[in-house]
Amino acid sequence: MSDVVDLLRAELGVRVDTSPGALEAARADKSGHRSAGAPLAVVHAASVSDVQRTLRIASRTRTPVVTRGAGTGLAGAALAGPGEIALSTRAMTRILEISADDLLAVVEPGILNAELNEALAPHGLWWAPDPASRAISTVGGNIATGAGGLLCAKYGVVRDAVLGVDLVTADGELMRLGHRSVKGVTGLDLTSLVIGSEGRLGVIVGATLKLRRLTPGHVRTIAATFPDVGGAARASSQVTARGIQPALMELMDAASLAAVHRLLALPAPTPGAAQLTVQTDGPAADAEADAVARVVREAGGAVVISHDPAEGERLLTIRRSVHPAMEAMGTTLIEDVSVPRSALPAMFAEIARIEADFGLVIPTVAHAGDGNLHPNFVFDGDDVPAHVWEAADALFRVALALGGTLTGEHGIGVLKRRWLVDELGPGQWALQERVVRAFDPEGILNPGKVF
Repeated sequence: MSDVVDLLRAELGVRVDTSPGALEAARADKSGHRSAGAPLAVVHAASVSDVQRTLRIASRTRTPVVTRGAGTGLAGAALAGPGEIALSTRAMTRILEISADDLLAVVEPGILNAELNEALAPHGLWWAPDPASRAISTVGGNIATGAGGLLCAKYGVVRDAVLGVDLVTADGELMRLGHRSVKGVTGLDLTSLVIGSEGRLGVIVGATLKLRRLTPGHVRTIAATFPDVGGAARASSQVTARGIQPALMELMDAASLAAVHRLLALPAPTPGAAQLTVQTDGPAADAEADAVARVVREAGGAVVISHDPAEGERLLTIRRSVHPAMEAMGTTLIEDVSVPRSALPAMFAEIARIEADFGLVIPTVAHAGDGNLHPNFVFDGDDVPAHVWEAADALFRVALALGGTLTGEHGIGVLKRRWLVDELGPGQWALQERVVRAFDPEGILNPGKVF
């Protein structure tokens, strides 16, 4: 293994980092999990060539490689362990092109989501994917995990906003997948295959992104409180059923709302109360906000409509602070199931049942506009207790029974690989595994993740 590090140093010099701090950091992500031990080295790639040279050495020596961005993943997909190379693309942050005429940008993978949108704003443009981690997560990581976010119900997820991907395969070959044109159906859609592949098919070294023009008009924010989370879930489902399309619709149950208020030193909310936060935008923002308010009031919510953008951002800060609030409570297993939007009330009822069955409190937030829930299991220590895994197993099976899926945006990683076959079925599971082997015959890319 020391020979591998020597080969890397001979090719990449100071880009190879074996300092204890760097090796320790590469063992973990935001999932709360850690690998069994430290990797051989961290390669801080600054160019496509750095990535290619690293993978050629890894391929020749059959050394596993784990690609990392900012380390903000929530599924344990970027944990680098013993005998592995951690390949970081975080230093690859250039914006190579912004084309306002073609509504596209070409970027390197290490740029942060929020930094990209700051650079696009003077051009009257934005990239729509809006994960809660946008201030700390990279575009490459967003693509690798198939990230979603608060605005995806109206503006789509990462898969809807990527035209092409530059990919370095396991043997170091650079492939340019996709296209710059709005339409393009030549051959198989390998770009979509790479999106959400969690580092198993290759290393993303660039992306051609589909942009939007900044939305004209105003933003209106509706804050609604309910005596319980069931009422909030029913209201959100009714908003969708009535054909209203808000820009975002976020639901926080009583436990998550109380935790965030503690973190931000805000007055404690009414015990048991849930909160639904909805934003409308564009020229029809006022009419849509009024329509949402009517539906929410009919469902039993107490409604306030804000026309103040600063107040709207303050309300969204409460929602975006859920993860740090959970971290402040202990080690957190953050789950990521999605169900059809009409099934949200039933899913919240099942979460309450699972809480009672296992003696747990499971703070839960939801992107209610698209049915994506994030139940949080909080515990002490580094290892997930057996009863928490049992409760998570029950939660996953309920989501699947309601017509849902194991993950809406975080990915599978190591956290959910044991349940993957339950959703896919053995035939599709085996087919997907063969696809991975077609890209990576030696199995050196992120081994043990997803499958």
